[in-house]
Amino acid sequence: MAGPEIKAPLDEYDLDVETLIIGAGACGMIAALAAHEAGQEVLVIEADALPSGSTALSAGLIPAAGTRFQREAGIDDTPGLFAGDIHNKAHGENDPDLETALAVQAAHVIEWLSDVHQLPFSLVSDFDYPGHSRRRMHGLPTRSGSELVDALRTRLEALDIPLICDRRADWLYADDARVHGARLHLPDGSHETVSAGRIILACNGFGGNRAMVTQHMPDIDNGVWFGHDGNQGEAVIWGEELGAATRNLSAYQGHGNVAHPHGILITWAVITGGGVQVNTDGARFWNEAQGYSEAARAVLSQPGGVAWSIFDERIAQPARQFADFKNAEGQGAILTAQTMSELEKLCQIPNGSLAATLDAIPTAGEDAFGRVWNGETLKPPYHAVKVTGALFHTQGGLEVDPLTAQVRRKNGGYFDSLYAAGGAACGVSGAGDSGYLSGNGLLAASVLGCIAGKGVAAD
Repeated sequence: MAGPEIKAPLDEYDLDVETLIIGAGACGMIAALAAHEAGQEVLVIEADALPSGSTALSAGLIPAAGTRFQREAGIDDTPGLFAGDIHNKAHGENDPDLETALAVQAAHVIEWLSDVHQLPFSLVSDFDYPGHSRRRMHGLPTRSGSELVDALRTRLEALDIPLICDRRADWLYADDARVHGARLHLPDGSHETVSAGRIILACNGFGGNRAMVTQHMPDIDNGVWFGHDGNQGEAVIWGEELGAATRNLSAYQGHGNVAHPHGILITWAVITGGGVQVNTDGARFWNEAQGYSEAARAVLSQPGGVAWSIFDERIAQPARQFADFKNAEGQGAILTAQTMSELEKLCQIPNGSLAATLDAIPTAGEDAFGRVWNGETLKPPYHAVKVTGALFHTQGGLEVDPLTAQVRRKNGGYFDSLYAAGGAACGVSGAGDSGYLSGNGLLAASVLGCIAGKGVAAD
């Protein structure tokens, strides 16, 4: 298959549509629902045999402030607080207008998906996520991204919105004035061409393109790639050839809690609930309260690039609402012991070292790493899971208008027919890994997807 390229417009195309959406993860399908609602003729194309993308590999949680789900739980939250949390976590490195747009529109998107499209969202109300000043994560019952993908695909089918799989866009047809269409690569090696009044790039980032990862984010080059292999960076490659503006291409979401060698994501709730990470010598090595994205580099810097996440049954109970956690238990990734000595043997940690490490943690107040404790201590039965650091998805990308998701030109102005959302667009995670606030990926996917689908400023 040819690489992503820009070609001169054709005189005739095989198909003509009003809105062509490239990519059928959560972003692309939400964009399709919004465009369909706005009365547009929509075609969604997906490179894989079935929709999945990075969404299916996630917990499927979307942060939103001021939802009725929060009000029902007695949580007082506002978009202003949310935008402030995004801004602070990213060290002021984001476009503030984009921060505001995502924070303001998130509640609308969650309630629209729930009320209009019958997605059974509920609030994660039993533990906190790093950097969020309120409990504002919303997810479907299994807390699984694959459930979110399946629910969105079911809605597209119910509304007869065309979604064609096994079609990977390799060329865009464009001139100086606008982008006119795309060439699609079929499994048998043939091609078909589509002209479109507008094109929405929802084809995620470039985490699966190792050359681009090495170029833009070499500090995570040795991490396990835990994202979707189809994330090859077409949006950025096309955009740069077209003269589009890009931003924060060094930004990414890592995760330092992937069960090794099982390759299963372990919810960070096992840490925020009071768990710790230790290396193979049984010693803590960082402030785990900073966040799971930063944890990737912290864990990879340890001997063998691995660590042990240590927690107890009190913490494990709410973690079992996540399908991945239950899967990890089923596969034997999570070890259990009644005594600390027994746990040290199971983990092959030097005798007495883990116990000494935990004894050094204060029951309340700040520890030597700067983490603040609230008086809870780990009690038997104890649990441990061996983990490594991974790259989940990139967070930089094409610059877009926060109110329309139109792609910005490097020399000023916007492309009138080219839009980007989700991982194809620059998100709100700053310039590295430490700016990632939990849920930022699906926040940009869902809200920018909805904005791009409408093609106008959201209500």
